[in-house]
Amino acid sequence: MGDREQYVRYREDRTVLAAIGAGLDGQVERITVRLPRSLAESACAAWGREEPHHAGEESREEYELRDDAAELALIGLAISERGTWDGDRVTVDLDVVQIAAALRAAW
Repeated sequence: MGDREQYVRYREDRTVLAAIGAGLDGQVERITVRLPRSLAESACAAWGREEPHHAGEESREEYELRDDAAELALIGLAISERGTWDGDRVTVDLDVVQIAAALRAAW
């Protein structure tokens, strides 16, 4: 087996993973979650922040950090639009993509 043959398999695996995602799309859209107030407020602050429109040249790590920050901001948008505050918690329906981004960042 050549040094790079596994990447052909990985590309095929990604195709299968994408097909699974397409099959799941529409089955699972939003999930109701409860978040601590401090985290919800931080997410809302991320949504309200002004960022430069053009990031310029980035390393892969910088791109990933910016992408995660954008996911946090979208969670903040969801909270600000449809969150229900109850004392020290907020309940909000989050898109599964946002939940997946948060879980991926935790790992």
